[in-house]
Amino acid sequence: MALPSAAERRRSAERGSGRPGPRGTAGPPRRRATPRTGLPSWPVAGLLAGFPVWWLLGLGELVWPLAAVVMLAYLGSHRHVRVPRGFGVYLLLLVWIVASGTQVDTAGRMVGFVYRLTLYVAAAVLFVYVYNARRHLGQRYLLGLFTVFFAWVVLGGYLGLAFPTATIRTPLAMVLPDGVLSNELAHQMAVRRLTQYNPDAWNVIDPRPSAPFLYTNNWGNAYSLLVPLVGLYLREVRGTRRFWPVAALLPVSLVPAFLTLNRGMFVGLGFVLVLVAARFALGGRVRALGGIVALAVMAAVVVQLLPVTDRLENRLESSGTNESRLTVYTETIRQTLGSPLLGFGAPRPAEGVSIEVPALGTQGQVWMVLFSHGFVGLALFLGWLVWLVARSWRRRDVEGVVMSAVLAAVLVEAFFYGLLGPGLGIAMLVGGLALRPPERHPDLTSPHGAAPPVPDPDARRAPSIFLRSPR
Repeated sequence: MALPSAAERRRSAERGSGRPGPRGTAGPPRRRATPRTGLPSWPVAGLLAGFPVWWLLGLGELVWPLAAVVMLAYLGSHRHVRVPRGFGVYLLLLVWIVASGTQVDTAGRMVGFVYRLTLYVAAAVLFVYVYNARRHLGQRYLLGLFTVFFAWVVLGGYLGLAFPTATIRTPLAMVLPDGVLSNELAHQMAVRRLTQYNPDAWNVIDPRPSAPFLYTNNWGNAYSLLVPLVGLYLREVRGTRRFWPVAALLPVSLVPAFLTLNRGMFVGLGFVLVLVAARFALGGRVRALGGIVALAVMAAVVVQLLPVTDRLENRLESSGTNESRLTVYTETIRQTLGSPLLGFGAPRPAEGVSIEVPALGTQGQVWMVLFSHGFVGLALFLGWLVWLVARSWRRRDVEGVVMSAVLAAVLVEAFFYGLLGPGLGIAMLVGGLALRPPERHPDLTSPHGAAPPVPDPDARRAPSIFLRSPR
C-alpha cells in the first residue's frame, strides 16, 4: 500500500486542526468560538476620572460603595475570580467589624457604623476587581486614571485657595429631608465647601483647601499617595505628547499642597521619597534616583518661594493640636480597655477629660479601628496593611518599588489620617495592581527588558461571593 504524499498529509493535518485546507476543500464544520470577555475598565474610570461629577452631585463620599456594587455585579458574572493568598485576613476584619456592631448604643451611631462598613466592603471589592481585571485594566491605563484623579485633586485645591468661603448646594441637598440634613456628616456631603473651616470647631484654624473631599486631611492623604503614581505614569508616557502636560502638573500642584499646611502629607511624601530612593540606590538605579532628587529639589524651591515656613510655624504655635492629639490617643487606649475585644462599634465623645478634645476614634484610622472594633480588629487591620506591603515588596521593578512604598506610606499615615473613602480606596486599587504579576522584567538591573506576565503562584479562587452563580 502506497504511503500518503506530503501534500495529502498536510491537508489531513489541516482538516484535523480545524484550519481551512486549500481552495476548494472544505474541512469539517467548526464550532463558533465563545468570545472571552474580561472585566471592563469603565467602573474604575467612572470612579476616578468622573469624580468631580459625583462630588457636585453630593455623592463624593458615596461613590466608592456605589462603584463597588457595579464591580461586584461584573465579578459575579466572571468565570474565574482569583484572590491572592492572605486576602482572608481582610475578610476576617470585615467579619469582626460586623460583630462589633453589637456594641453600638444609639440609632445615630448605627447609621455611621453602617456607612463605614459599606466603605470597608467597597475597598475589598475594589481590590479584587483590579487584581482580576488584567485584560482591560492594564498598568499604564490605571496609572493614567490615577493621574486624572490627581488633576481633579489639584484643581480642587486651587478652587479652595481662590474661593475659601464658597459653598455649593448639591442636588443631594434638594432631595434629602430636613431631618437627615440636620446630621453633620449628611449636611457636609450635601452642602459642599471648597475648604475646611469651622469657626465653632474645637481647634479653630484658617480655611485650608479640601475640595474635592470633605476634609483637608483627606486632601493631603490622597495627594501624598497620588504623587508617586503620577511619577510612574510619566515613566509610562515618556516620549509621547502626554509627557509634558503631566510633568507640568507636578510643580503646579505644589502650590495648593504646601498651602494646606498639612503636616501628615509632608510626612507621607517624605517617607515615600526616602524609601524609594533607598531601594533605587541599593539596586543601582541611578537614573531613577536622579528623578527622585530632582523632585526633592523642586519641592525645596517651591517652599522658599511660598510663605509655607512662616504659616506652618504659626499654626504649630497657635493650634496646640499635638497636646490634644496625645490626649485623644491616651484616652482612646484607656477607654478601649473597657471593651477590648469588640470595641464600641463607633466613635463616641470623650468623657472625663480635662481639656476639650474631639470624639474618641476620630483622629486617625488606627485609633478609629481600635476604639470601634477593639484590639482584635486593630490587629487584623494592621496585619492586612503589613501583608500588602510585604507582598508588594517582593517586586523589584520600578513600578513595584514605588507602589510598595505607597502602601508603606498608607501604613504610616493610618496613625494620624482617617483612610475611609479616598485613602483606603486608593490603597486597595494600588494593592490590587501591585500584587498582580509585573508587566515588566522584575529585575531592577534590567529596566528595559520586557517579559510577559506570569501567573501568580499565590493566587487562590475567590470566596463564593465573588464567583459566578451556577447556571
